[in-house]
Amino acid sequence: MTLIDGKATAAAVKAEIAQEVEQMVAQGQKRPHLAAVLVGHDGGSETYVKNKVIACEQCGFKSSLIRFEEDVTEKELLGCVDQLNNDPDIDGFIMQLPLPKHIDEQKIIMAIDYRKDVDGFHPINVGRMAIGLPCFISATPLGILTLLRHYNIPTRGKKCVVLGRSNIVGKPMAQLMMQKNYGDATVTVCHSHSENLKDECREADIIIAAIGRPDFVTADMVKTGAVVIDVGTTRVPDATKKKGFRLNGDVKFDEVAPKCSFITPVPGGVGPMTICSLMKNTLAAAQHEYYK
Repeated sequence: MTLIDGKATAAAVKAEIAQEVEQMVAQGQKRPHLAAVLVGHDGGSETYVKNKVIACEQCGFKSSLIRFEEDVTEKELLGCVDQLNNDPDIDGFIMQLPLPKHIDEQKIIMAIDYRKDVDGFHPINVGRMAIGLPCFISATPLGILTLLRHYNIPTRGKKCVVLGRSNIVGKPMAQLMMQKNYGDATVTVCHSHSENLKDECREADIIIAAIGRPDFVTADMVKTGAVVIDVGTTRVPDATKKKGFRLNGDVKFDEVAPKCSFITPVPGGVGPMTICSLMKNTLAAAQHEYYK
């Protein structure tokens, strides 16, 4: 069993990005600039945005953080989006989700200029991804693809089961794993209403678990030699931890890992690659790589 090290892989990718940025600056180009919009004070979102700011420093990017309180109006947020869309110094920006319930998330996402949508959530980017055109790919699926390639894990012709059908992970991951230029695999998507789910998983060469249910994938669902990618990051109360909780994946790691050829841990697997992928998208935006 090989443990897939997302931290080490992300560090290597960020070092490559930093080197490319310094070459850009040496040639007289501007530094890539990523902005993040954060609404409220959710602990998970605060940590995630903080890590994005640190990653920007490591990559040699400029970064900006724009904060709003929970009671911000939809009109105010749309005004902020418009301002960022029209700021020539901002190459890409993200709207940290989730937003408060009184805000229409999809309306905000659709207001973002798709050429600055480095999260890859805008319908134009989603549509281009679906038909294999250049675009910004959602950060988590892109990070998973990077891990698979970094560890030379074969995907072509393999049976892949994606657990979960969210717009952020499940759906784009399934699309990418079936496309010729990416996974080129045979893909099955399973969800809460799937029948014979365990049987589907037992046939899989690759399982990508993004269902948001701690310890959902157990040893009896995994065939010997399978590759297991755990996207789950649920906060589980744990009095032994300084913060009072631990991050728990969707996979029951201790019993599943011995059966695997490759497996990602939680934390330290997919998580670091998500932020790393955001950096890759921001660099592409600064270079106008996709939308010239």
